[in-house]
Amino acid sequence: METYSSSKSYDSVTEEHESVIESEHLLSEDFEGLSYDEDKMRLKLQELERALLDDTDELDDSAPSRSMEIESPNESSSYDSYVRGGAVTPKDLLFECALVVSEGNIEGALNMINELRGTVSIDGEPSQRILAYMVEALAARVAVSGKGLYKALKCKEPPSKDRLSAMQVLFEVCPCFRFGFTAANGAILEAFAGEKMVHVIDFDINQGSQYITLLQTLAGQSHKPHLRLTGVDDPESVQRPVGGLNHIGLRLKELAKSLNLDFEFNSVAANTAVVEPVTLNCRPGEAVIVNFAFQLHHMPDESVSTVNQRDRLLRMVKSLNPKLVTVVEQDVNTNTAPFLHRFHEAYSYYSALFDCIDATLPRESQERVNVEKQCLARDIVNIIACEGEERIERYEVAGKWKARMMMAGFQPCPISENVNDTIRELIKQYSERYKMKVETNAVHFAWEDKVLIVASAWR
Repeated sequence: METYSSSKSYDSVTEEHESVIESEHLLSEDFEGLSYDEDKMRLKLQELERALLDDTDELDDSAPSRSMEIESPNESSSYDSYVRGGAVTPKDLLFECALVVSEGNIEGALNMINELRGTVSIDGEPSQRILAYMVEALAARVAVSGKGLYKALKCKEPPSKDRLSAMQVLFEVCPCFRFGFTAANGAILEAFAGEKMVHVIDFDINQGSQYITLLQTLAGQSHKPHLRLTGVDDPESVQRPVGGLNHIGLRLKELAKSLNLDFEFNSVAANTAVVEPVTLNCRPGEAVIVNFAFQLHHMPDESVSTVNQRDRLLRMVKSLNPKLVTVVEQDVNTNTAPFLHRFHEAYSYYSALFDCIDATLPRESQERVNVEKQCLARDIVNIIACEGEERIERYEVAGKWKARMMMAGFQPCPISENVNDTIRELIKQYSERYKMKVETNAVHFAWEDKVLIVASAWR
């Protein structure tokens, strides 16, 4: 592997690094220059070397699909092979560039990134868009700027009175997310049976759209228990005048009142990692239900720190003796997989997402660009450009979630056929390219043959 341990070899690429940092970034219109630190760069390269040698056992249960194997660059490839004509398409060059980055060949990577930038566009067809954002993610990794870009692109930016957040739009235009919410809601509502008081705890309530649907469905049922909903979010969210946790609670209360439902909303202003049972104020006689929708993957696990926040949270929830726990997550391995494998996983997964969005929104739609930039590109940058504690988007495949849940003491709780039939009818309203597969306690939602979302239930 080529390294840059001497000041001379490092200086030879500093100027090109600065040009990358100062160039116009596709991902953030107001993203200004980034500082560059020599020691930090060296440490990053050392971490990268270690990452490529670790976690090889993680590849067995989540290996890339057959199509990804075809897309993978030859193991013997290098920047020199590209110069000799080894990479003939932008996609070939993208994978070649990822390999060059993994080898620490900064100069070669920069040349390939500049070449790629001239061939891709965030306004083109899906294959062009995914390439454009993957290129910028590689550039951010080379420039050690992934953390800054991730923060600059705010997927959960609060909506205004006349504009939905980018995340809400994503949930609307990519129905697999909605299917996941529907599966969770169906299991939750069935758990209401025989209960007078129900306490639903949500650790990432987002804009509350899942519960708007749940309340509307509950209003049409004969059995309507007293429902208390606790939303957990960071203190900053609680303070926001628009789109914050308290604002979401008021909106849900107004809806419940209009539907003549007995409803309470509690906001907990705390980071998920520090929530304790006493914080949630569970009451005697309540049936506790916990909903994890697209949240658990944000919790660091044993691969990040000796304090395994992911498993600690699951054990804490188990101590509440919940009647039901629902989990909805993206089905992709970006947690402990080494860089190159993670890169391939991200390309395969997000290519399918860009493709299904193309079936819903026109390519010239500004709304679509906002969703792709603020949500999808944000995740891509974090997955590819960041390591350690800076990498927040740590998705796992369904089998790994199953193992974690069972290690925490949970047992599978099959999602009923009534719920599955409801979702099948919902899917018919969309493209026939959406697929659904039911396993023991989980429902898998796919775009064609690529599983995107998995919903499961536990007790």
